[in-house]
Amino acid sequence: MQESGWPRIAVLGAGAVGCYFGGMLARAGAPVTLIGRPAHVGAITRHGLFFDGLQFQEQIPVSASSQVSAVRDAEMVLFCVKSQDTEQAAKSLAPHLTPSASVISLQNGVDNVERIRSATKIDAFAAVVYVAAAMTSRGRVKHSGRGDLILGDLPGRVEEDGGRQRQLQSIAALFERAGVPCRVSDNVEGELWTKMIINCAYNAISALGRAQYYRVTSNPWTRAVMIKVIEEAVAVAGAAGVHLLDANTVETVLRISESMTNATSSTAQDLARGKRTEIDSLNGYLVRRGAELGVATPVNQTLHALVKLLEESV
Repeated sequence: MQESGWPRIAVLGAGAVGCYFGGMLARAGAPVTLIGRPAHVGAITRHGLFFDGLQFQEQIPVSASSQVSAVRDAEMVLFCVKSQDTEQAAKSLAPHLTPSASVISLQNGVDNVERIRSATKIDAFAAVVYVAAAMTSRGRVKHSGRGDLILGDLPGRVEEDGGRQRQLQSIAALFERAGVPCRVSDNVEGELWTKMIINCAYNAISALGRAQYYRVTSNPWTRAVMIKVIEEAVAVAGAAGVHLLDANTVETVLRISESMTNATSSTAQDLARGKRTEIDSLNGYLVRRGAELGVATPVNQTLHALVKLLEESV
């Protein structure tokens, strides 16, 4: 721990999510290293991270590197790579990771912590991310909604001395100190599933319709499709034994657009940049899990197929 009371922090995957949370921590005085693509790293090294926030616009001085080895002295690692890159990134991280470092998965989907552990034995914490952010150009992140975290450990992890819970509370306090609302949940699995259901309802439709969230929910036809997506997802969660947080998941998911009105989905952003999306970890995951559990998911299957078709043309 530094004299300032901040741990050394590395952000592996300095895209929109990584730059938002890493930028907030750096702005508060934490020693942060952003690890990302060379084009962004070059711009951040020369000029700092330009943070176009809802409450401020600032050039934030922060270290940046394109090498995973830059995590070597970090006491806390924010694992922010795309879900399709989880295993590869975890394997590249493992040789450079300090044994006592805390790793927090800030990723879409519900199975990344398990995949990290399976690939490397790194015992990461789970984080549920609610933020609307986008990289608008090299070294520039734009924030357009929310910006909060929920932390926790997934079921099945045996802990005798409460050390993991103390770590989680300390990490949450660091984010709060940086102006990031953050809480620890004793049902982070349900929180992750709720976030995934939100992504399944919004991401593909936002991408296919080239629409911001408020348009997706205000259009009666896409709203009807969203409700079907949510109902299928709730059925899969129930069959999987997941305890969702809200009895009225449909209304909870539809209300998200009120706090993220001008957001466009990460799926839409990926397609616009000619990149692979995370659709296999969202609607695609629900389809696969539903098939395993005998739950039909035709609407999710359709959205998954259409986004996969678009991926072939970018």
